[in-house]
Amino acid sequence: MSAVNEQPPPSGLRRTLGVRDLMVYGLLFIAPMAPVGVFGVLDAKSHGAVATVYLVATVAMGFTALSYAQMVRAVPQTGSVFAYARAGLGEGPGFVAGWMAMLDYLLIPAVAYLFSGIALHSLVPGVSRWLWTAIAVLVTTALNLIGVRTAAAVGFAVLALEIAVLVVFVVAAAVVLAQDGARRGWATPFTAVGDFSATAVLSAVSVAVLSYLGFDAIAGFVEEAVGASAAVARAVLWCLALAGALFVVQTYLAALLEPTTPQQLAADPAAQGSAFYDTVEAGIGHWLHVLVAAGKAIGAAFAALAGQAAAGRLVFAMGRDGRLPRPLGSVDPGSALPRRALLAAAVVTMAAAVWAATRDDGLDQLTSVVNVGALTAFALLHASVIGWYTLRHGSRDRLRHLVVPLLGIAVIGAVVYEASTTAQLVGLVWLAVGLVVLGVQGSTAAGVGGRR
Repeated sequence: MSAVNEQPPPSGLRRTLGVRDLMVYGLLFIAPMAPVGVFGVLDAKSHGAVATVYLVATVAMGFTALSYAQMVRAVPQTGSVFAYARAGLGEGPGFVAGWMAMLDYLLIPAVAYLFSGIALHSLVPGVSRWLWTAIAVLVTTALNLIGVRTAAAVGFAVLALEIAVLVVFVVAAAVVLAQDGARRGWATPFTAVGDFSATAVLSAVSVAVLSYLGFDAIAGFVEEAVGASAAVARAVLWCLALAGALFVVQTYLAALLEPTTPQQLAADPAAQGSAFYDTVEAGIGHWLHVLVAAGKAIGAAFAALAGQAAAGRLVFAMGRDGRLPRPLGSVDPGSALPRRALLAAAVVTMAAAVWAATRDDGLDQLTSVVNVGALTAFALLHASVIGWYTLRHGSRDRLRHLVVPLLGIAVIGAVVYEASTTAQLVGLVWLAVGLVVLGVQGSTAAGVGGRR
């Protein structure tokens, strides 16, 4: 099947990003140290089989990555799932996909900024966490406004720092394990402590899948990528594979060093959030605890940088197509950047992040809603593959264009089912608002496959 148009539309964006730059954005958004914050939760839920949880989660998200790789080749346009759903399903579903993805893209950076503010406040308590949070937003927004090449270069340095911290952890953990042995059985991170439970592992996967949200943001840069759709498709798949490998390795080692049993963690939910740090402190030393915390603080801010850049591209694409105010779809002629869209995304993200930083329950409030938007958009992405390839073009490749997207929809349905009631309600309210906006605007009954 041929692409809608392999040449970019006359948007004014410049092709400056290579595969490495795209992977940097994806890995920054995911954050190589993403499991640090949820390790205790996953260990308790899976009865200790935390490495197996990430293996299964990587395979589960692989279905979504494969669907992205298919659609980015068919519809090489900025806007990611918004453009794909328009092409495969029509104008109305395209708007809904973009609207739901926008909830995720605007709030994930807010969560990351809040993580950074909390971590920096712990290191410098004299500065309030809301002020640290605001500073992180301002610094990364400035980098995004300077340009994607500069942001990618700085992001690459930060990503290298995060990976360096992980390497230090891996080496230190290997030395300690070689000298003192493991606190649990060597196979238990895969087989569980006690009886293995597939149900427990799948329950934990519903949480672990959320560690991967962000790899899809790479698709939003297709009009700025050297090599266009082919480069983006490779970057999406490689980014997910690399993130999965990093997640499995670090959780395997942490589980072997964990001094607390999964059953004890399950009985003490308050200890789950700090379980990774406590494990590093007890098993290796305070110095590595500080290093991991600092790496997490810096990494979170630049995960937000990548997320804010992706949110800006989504807002730009929806503004360009008239689904948001058209001024948001303009490109600054001097910088060839969608600056208005970036600033709009930054304002919303800062408001959410700073509000959450002033509340004791702010982190819980944000993290409970960031996932439903992305997962709904992913489901529409899979449906778009079926609509574009199988229904519109009669593809006979049943595996890639029917079986894989159907499996992806099934996985997403299971994860949404396991989400909190608050997240489900917020997702429904956001969807209802989007449908009202769509009704006011009016939509074309039959989509035109993204052609304008």
